[in-house]
Amino acid sequence: MSDAPATTPATETPETKPEKTEGEEQEEECKAEFQPVVKLSTVQTSTNEENEEVLFKMRAKLFRFAHETKEWKERGTGEVKFLKNKESTKIRLLMRREKTLKICANHFISPKMELSENCGSDRSWVWTCGADFADETPTSELFAIRFANSENAKAFKEAFESAKKEMAAHEK
Repeated sequence: MSDAPATTPATETPETKPEKTEGEEQEEECKAEFQPVVKLSTVQTSTNEENEEVLFKMRAKLFRFAHETKEWKERGTGEVKFLKNKESTKIRLLMRREKTLKICANHFISPKMELSENCGSDRSWVWTCGADFADETPTSELFAIRFANSENAKAFKEAFESAKKEMAAHEK
């Protein structure tokens, strides 16, 4: 046995808090406030869709055919829209990628465009566009679009054909 008296462990109370030992600093709550270096103002952005009426809108995945490599390249997934200009009454197809909202298809619908099934699939379509402006310069593209189900694909075909008829009437 040892000569030290037996002690019972004490619980800490505000009166019996152990004292700080040398080298130990007391923690303080940080109350610093930082002011922004640059003040930003709200900027209005324009999508150029403000003067257009949405005729059709549905989620899909768009592909373009790369003639150099002879393969389909994915352009993006997002909402494909048919937009009718309120002044000129021209109809265009516009598709933006979901998260970045970058344009992946932007062209006018022409009565000469032909929509055909892609490899016999009932949920995808193929068409050729004479001048697509997605990359800001007009380029001829072969597009394929795939939908979640055949009902959505059928609705797209109906909207596409309706837009073609309206544009044919507009050209006369």
